[in-house]
Amino acid sequence: MKNSAHRPRVLRRELLVAAAILQDTRGRVLLVANDWGRRGRVRYTLPGGMVEPGETIPDALVREVREETGLSVRSVDQLAYIAQVEDRRKRERTIAMAFTASWEGLLNPHDPDGHVVEARFFDAEEVAERLSTHLPLVEPLLHYLETHEVGRFYAYTSWSTPGQPI
Repeated sequence: MKNSAHRPRVLRRELLVAAAILQDTRGRVLLVANDWGRRGRVRYTLPGGMVEPGETIPDALVREVREETGLSVRSVDQLAYIAQVEDRRKRERTIAMAFTASWEGLLNPHDPDGHVVEARFFDAEEVAERLSTHLPLVEPLLHYLETHEVGRFYAYTSWSTPGQPI
């Protein structure tokens, strides 16, 4: 009989997320404010969300941006980075891919789930402030904004511990 302490725990959920880095003419980045529990606890993220079964990653990105911001993605340009979070406490793996994209239209969110409470552009300092409690959201994005280096991979063991760029 094998010792169960050495067996890896089975994941409860695996999440695949597509996110967009949308910048205005002043270089500010679009963030959306989400209140997922509808309890007044808002968390900012890049516009994006879950890739649905049968949906391509670019199609999910276009759909999520339209729902969360009202903007139309003209083109998905390049993969900026991938962040993988292995949250052992929740037994979840999240793989988030952030793409640069060109867009058009006016901000007018129509989130069918009712979670988005705000969508607006922020400068890099404000982005760092709004995302500061979730390192897998802020570290890769700030590095990309600073260097414009594309295609980096980041690995995290939780949403609040520093990651390891690879």
